[in-house]
Amino acid sequence: MKTNALGKHRPHLHFAPQNNWMNDPNGLVFFDGEYHLFYQYHPYSTIWGPMHWGHAVSKDLIEWEELDIALYPDKVGMIFSGSAVVDWENTTGFFPNEPGLVAIFTYHLDGKEGEEPNQTQAIAYSSDRGRTWKKYEGNPVLASESKIDFRDPKVFWYEQTNKWIMVLATGQTISFYSSPNLIDWEFESEFGEGIGLHHGVWECPDLFQLKVSESNEKKWVLFVSVGDNPDFETGSQTQYFIGEFDGQTFASDQDSSCLLDFGKDNYAGVSFSDIPEKDGRRIYLGWMSNWRYANEVPTNGWRSQMTLPRELSLQEIEGEYYVYQLPVKELESYFLNVALDEEMIYANGTRTFQIGKSYVNCSLSIERQDAAQLEIVLNHSNDQFTKIEIDYNNKEVRLVRKDSGIIDFSTNFISDQKVKIDNMTKLNFRIIIDSSSIELFINEGQYALTSLVYPDHPCESLSFNSMDGEVKLHNWYIGKPIQSESK
Repeated sequence: MKTNALGKHRPHLHFAPQNNWMNDPNGLVFFDGEYHLFYQYHPYSTIWGPMHWGHAVSKDLIEWEELDIALYPDKVGMIFSGSAVVDWENTTGFFPNEPGLVAIFTYHLDGKEGEEPNQTQAIAYSSDRGRTWKKYEGNPVLASESKIDFRDPKVFWYEQTNKWIMVLATGQTISFYSSPNLIDWEFESEFGEGIGLHHGVWECPDLFQLKVSESNEKKWVLFVSVGDNPDFETGSQTQYFIGEFDGQTFASDQDSSCLLDFGKDNYAGVSFSDIPEKDGRRIYLGWMSNWRYANEVPTNGWRSQMTLPRELSLQEIEGEYYVYQLPVKELESYFLNVALDEEMIYANGTRTFQIGKSYVNCSLSIERQDAAQLEIVLNHSNDQFTKIEIDYNNKEVRLVRKDSGIIDFSTNFISDQKVKIDNMTKLNFRIIIDSSSIELFINEGQYALTSLVYPDHPCESLSFNSMDGEVKLHNWYIGKPIQSESK
């Protein structure tokens, strides 16, 4: 856990740098018993600036140890986003004795006045469990003659062709490259024209295979983050496509993309490489912010945090495929679950439960009888609160944070976050509240809504308010911290 020495908004459960600016997660990889989190980092300011790769490691995905900066800018450019892999078979020739880590990243070099920037792909390697890194002398290993936006490589090993695959953001498309050794790259194909969201630049792609739940079928999932466009209210967000990949091309099964998260504050999420086969999970985490106000959020001495790591699954519903996500099971060891009344009927009234903890994990099922709306109010203090509104008539769940605490840093911050749900008769919620965030998972992770908040206190109490009829609450508990809350 992390101390709150740098202010009341420092998270207990989520990774945040001790000092200064952080954005995209990079180089997520598991190796030798450790989860590695690299991240876009500016060590000299709390706003975005020349990018480095910060570095932290964890044994359980919740408690992180911040290490020395892994990669520094140099004459070739800043160190933009990328990925990391374990070179098990020494395809690079860097590891003659035992496997090591290879980071694949984007060099970004600002152009001279009036000129466009230059983005190229480069590699670095480590033989000491990621503690020190050496940049490859032959960098860059991949450049483009025509693409200005040419960045954020996500790399994985594709067994069918015995090649590495690079998934690269190239303007408003995704390009695929292959290599036998992480050094020599060959263009394979390009995806994205005429499909998906295109209101911002495409960034931070990820491509992986998931088994469809309760079947033997497998599908490929392509994550694509979409940058901020001031003409749209949403700010930055992440979409995904479901389809097939044959080592050269990705083909989407659907005519459009789906949103990964319906909140404003989950962006640039990518998954971990090299999680052991006996574990079998696909785990990802995202940057918990939005480019619309990321540089202005009211934290003290540090800025930005990551989402909780989440396990991904794939569900088929009436012939369509959807990514589900829930917090990793490791989170459970940080809470003592206290079951409340097994079943309660609410009819046009309010009931409040005292919490008074620095972080909370709440789970409940909600069954509509005939109510028009149910409000779940997270009371941070007497005059600060966040509402989760279940609007049955409009088939919508909204998170309303206009009264949640500090909000004056962005007019965009106070707009409602919402998700449409066709069948709302029965819902289940998982709500995780930390010092400055709320993560809401609906229907076993079919929908996620991730939101920053900046109250004086995380959660003094929970209130339930039924309007114009009855709802039934059951199967619910509140998880309270096991460890000392001074950390």
